[in-house]
Amino acid sequence: MVFALVSALILLAPIVMGRWRLPGMIGLLIAGAALGPNGFGVLARDPSFILFGTVGLLYIMFTAALEIDLSVLRRYRSQSLVFGLMTFAVPMSMGLVVGHWLLGFDWPAAILLASTFASHTLLTYPIVSRLGITRNRAVTAAVGGTIITDTLALMVLAVIAASVGEHVNDYFWQQLIIGLVAYVAAILFGLPILARWFFRSVGRDGVSEFVFVLAAVFGCAALSHLAGSEPIVGAFLAGLALNRLIPHQGALMNRIQFTGEALFIPFFLLSVGMLLDLGSFAGGPRAWLVAGAMSATVLVSKWLAAESTRPLLGYSLDQARVVFGLSVPQAAATLAATLVGYNLGLFDDAVVNGAILMIFVSCFLAPFVVERHGRALALTSARTLTDLGSEPQRLLVGCRTLHTARPLLDLAVLLRDPTQKQPIFPLAVVQEGSDAVREVSVAENMLAKLTDTLTAAEVPAQALTRIDLNAASGIIRARRELRATAVIVGWKMREGPRERFFGSMLEHLLRDRHYTLVVNRAVAPVNTIDRIVLAFPPNAELEAGFGIATELVANLVRQLGASVIVIAEGSQEAALRKKFHGIKPLAASRFHPLLRWTAMRSAIGVIANARDLIVIYGVRPGGLAWEPLLASLPTRLAAKLPNTNLLVVYPPEPREEREEPAYSEAVTEIRLS
Repeated sequence: MVFALVSALILLAPIVMGRWRLPGMIGLLIAGAALGPNGFGVLARDPSFILFGTVGLLYIMFTAALEIDLSVLRRYRSQSLVFGLMTFAVPMSMGLVVGHWLLGFDWPAAILLASTFASHTLLTYPIVSRLGITRNRAVTAAVGGTIITDTLALMVLAVIAASVGEHVNDYFWQQLIIGLVAYVAAILFGLPILARWFFRSVGRDGVSEFVFVLAAVFGCAALSHLAGSEPIVGAFLAGLALNRLIPHQGALMNRIQFTGEALFIPFFLLSVGMLLDLGSFAGGPRAWLVAGAMSATVLVSKWLAAESTRPLLGYSLDQARVVFGLSVPQAAATLAATLVGYNLGLFDDAVVNGAILMIFVSCFLAPFVVERHGRALALTSARTLTDLGSEPQRLLVGCRTLHTARPLLDLAVLLRDPTQKQPIFPLAVVQEGSDAVREVSVAENMLAKLTDTLTAAEVPAQALTRIDLNAASGIIRARRELRATAVIVGWKMREGPRERFFGSMLEHLLRDRHYTLVVNRAVAPVNTIDRIVLAFPPNAELEAGFGIATELVANLVRQLGASVIVIAEGSQEAALRKKFHGIKPLAASRFHPLLRWTAMRSAIGVIANARDLIVIYGVRPGGLAWEPLLASLPTRLAAKLPNTNLLVVYPPEPREEREEPAYSEAVTEIRLS
């Protein structure tokens, strides 16, 4: 019955609040206060509620770190540092003044009280995630600054707690610093190694991968006390460690977000609402003075810290307000510091109730601010988006078997531009023959399972089957009918010294020059890729389809968060850097210049390893960048690096004015057949 009631609250709170255009989390906070032990007493804040609430809090920190675009974070790391120090120093300074001179606390209690104002919880991050502004530099700086200010605040808590019980000496500082360094290093360096091994060797289905992520996150959070830290820091670090291994548009990411938003985070909001006890304020004016001073201090100090980003970092009004809405909510570290101070005798009941009211007020106000200014920021960003092409991106994936098609669909999800809202088209071609009807039935069953995979990632899909003389002909006909802009096919390895890896199918597919062809050899899951090695032949930057191909690769880089090494002749570096200037993920590429194009295979063989993805810029015969070496380069690299993922991208060529459009060609072929 308790779970049924909570489920009903989770369902109805957003609906009811939506009628007044209020964020749904406000309704959960109010419901927790009204139905909790300090309200009507319908729900008890028992250990199960505390457990689920703690899980929800850790989930917020974890998903916030998981959704960070690491390339953007590296680009704006100085802004994260500036804001992190400002949002710690300003509340800390004001808190010392209020705690010592206004409320009359001694210095240890005043310092601990000030640390509660300095920390914050990313409670409103799901709102900016829903609005699609998580990659805005202001949001990235706010999220990056969270780890700085929370770590500093928790270090203050550790020092005050230790200083009250024992003398703070050099040994204490050494133990604290060594423990934190070892803890952070173990998560940021050890967890990715473990996760990469699991995804490559063990995790073959969505359930096992999801359970592994849960175990890793809460394991890291649980071990935080050994390093003198708090679980929220461990959850945040786990998200940073797994960031590159969990693509933002994949099925695993969707499962993580769905579970948190549907269950864990609402439980946390209800548990916070249950803490509010309005009856405690009937005891006298001191309770109101403490609560009012604490609430006013955190609101004013966090507002000043966020407002300082406008002159210091050049943020707009909406960006500064979003930063304020992200940094003002109080929860985890505030509760931890308050309860520790209460147990040590530094705080009385008035401070505990004041902290709870401060948490409630900050959590109540923040969603309004983020919803209003975040929406304005999202609308501004939408108006400034540039048109990347006249044709919508449509990805057609050639599927032969269930085993070989899954890596192709995973790649398609990463290459897809989610802003264009176009579906992915899995295609199965059945060869013409007497048994074609039965083969079509088998193909439809296979496509149904593949479509479920895309649905789990919330990617629209339209499965297709074709009967044709061969696979290449069926793919080309379907491509023209759908006006697909890119086709993704697998790399079929054939035995025998005279057989080419691509076989004759590649030659047939390349005859249609007006679409992008992507040939993929998947050895390991694409989410385990650490680095992308991008190879360009001479004059590739002069090709008409160069921008289309690089934008496709840029989508892949954005999703994986991987670093990029560009291998090309030294004479191309200046031209390639100029082309990459407007493409942010590729602008930070590291170049490896070659004296001659013929040294490409040996250079890649030295640089690349099993954790890399080699991307070769392919050129159709007769193109400006065509080189005889291109015909055999993929085959030679595949033999030299058998454990490395390989991708060949053939961009489209411009259509001549006298050429008929694609649909006319398709009609002509039908008549001839």
